[in-house]
Amino acid sequence: MTQANSGFLKRIRTRLAPSLFAPPILAFLPALTLATFWFGGEAALLWVALGVPLIFAALGAFAQNGRNATPRDNVTGLMLREGFELELELVAKDCENSGLRSSLYFIEIDDYKDLTIREGQAASDHVMQTCGERIASTLRNGDTVARIGDSKFAVCLTPVLQLDLESCVQMAGRMQAAVEGPISLDGSTIYTSCSIGFCLNSRAPSSQPSDWSQATNAALSEAQQSGPSGIRVYSSDMHVRTSTRTNLRDEAAEALETGQIVPWFQPQISTDTGKVTGFEALARWMHPVRGMVPPAKFLPVLRDAGLMERLSQVMLYHSLTALNAWDSAGFKIPSVGVNFATQELRNPNLAENIKWELERFNLPAERLSVEILETVMTDQPDDVVTRNIAALSDLGCQIELDDFGTGHASISGVRRFNIARIKIDRSFVMRSDQDPEQQKMIAAILTMAERLDLETLAEGVETAGEHALLSQLGCGHVQGFGIGRPMPFDQTLDWITAHEAKLQDAPEIGRQGS
Repeated sequence: MTQANSGFLKRIRTRLAPSLFAPPILAFLPALTLATFWFGGEAALLWVALGVPLIFAALGAFAQNGRNATPRDNVTGLMLREGFELELELVAKDCENSGLRSSLYFIEIDDYKDLTIREGQAASDHVMQTCGERIASTLRNGDTVARIGDSKFAVCLTPVLQLDLESCVQMAGRMQAAVEGPISLDGSTIYTSCSIGFCLNSRAPSSQPSDWSQATNAALSEAQQSGPSGIRVYSSDMHVRTSTRTNLRDEAAEALETGQIVPWFQPQISTDTGKVTGFEALARWMHPVRGMVPPAKFLPVLRDAGLMERLSQVMLYHSLTALNAWDSAGFKIPSVGVNFATQELRNPNLAENIKWELERFNLPAERLSVEILETVMTDQPDDVVTRNIAALSDLGCQIELDDFGTGHASISGVRRFNIARIKIDRSFVMRSDQDPEQQKMIAAILTMAERLDLETLAEGVETAGEHALLSQLGCGHVQGFGIGRPMPFDQTLDWITAHEAKLQDAPEIGRQGS
């Protein structure tokens, strides 16, 4: 009973407070005072003088946040999770009682942590403030928007009589387009992408706000799995996949040993000839119940469990197996790239282990590309890391610097680690065919690489325009969804066959040598 009364009081506060605490109400206080004295005398005036402050206090007028007791985010000025959950409760109740319809959206900025590392916290705050303003600008009067996490926004539409799936999809598209527009930052322009999951109240598992919120979260997770800029609407099969809560660490360890975690291969092609110049091996976990588990979820778990070395062993084994299989099928795939994090590079026996594996598969070392992050170079690597990278380079492996531009790699570091190729991060590639500032950044990186005699590969290429621009600027290789999505090994054979068929009479579009 106490809980019900508390909820009732909260609803009264939410409905009445904005009107009672607004400045115009002050104009009526003198009239109220005079009327009280006129009709009731001094006794009535005393009761009003004592009662009005008590009423205002009960409705939260004297709360620390001033006239609106709902906590606000310091960066965006939007309400926080506490206030949003209260509003969601009211909307859910209204929909249940009146038969009206609403929709709940969760919007998460992709790669927010990388943005913070690359640009700093002040820049991230600016991006979140801009994104919050843009999301709010797409909404109607009465719709609610809040910041409910570091990189996460929530939107609840005001209940209406007519609301179908198509209009909700269009609303998600408008919000996404607004967020992904160019953002000015210290004289330059950056682009962000976002994933959106949403759920109509009529599709939620129940009328409870918590179930509605969990369903929307499940849709967001599905959108994030589909890659950057995903949009997904909740369906009941998502609930089945996300309702099972088990120990992810134990499951991930078991998945490594049972073959659930294996590499999927994303093609890399030459911008001059269009031919396949390699594949990158990317870890994927196909869970028998949950379906595809995104790397962002299981890689941190493996890292915390100290299983990254075991993961690299699994990835290396399957990658070398794939090279032999491609050879047997008659395809000339020059190399396959395998990522090695700092944890694996600290293994004193890493170089010897890789040499042994290459000999076991009867493959030359130059067919294995060892990909390291810029953070490996900027984290003041110890002697073991430095020695391992040097040994792998001496062995003949190609050392590649992944996500170039997101850290603070120095030219001396590039030389010290014998880097053979830099992989330009997708943040520079995104919309580069439309943004002159992006083009300048890419041109500067390519000029530096040419002077240092480094090969180049651009990641995250999604459109024909980006592909053509990178070719014209002189980037040697490209990789991304616009070329080919990551795929299991058995699909690579058909993909290579189809790709080579398209190249029969294709013209060369890359920069011609002088």
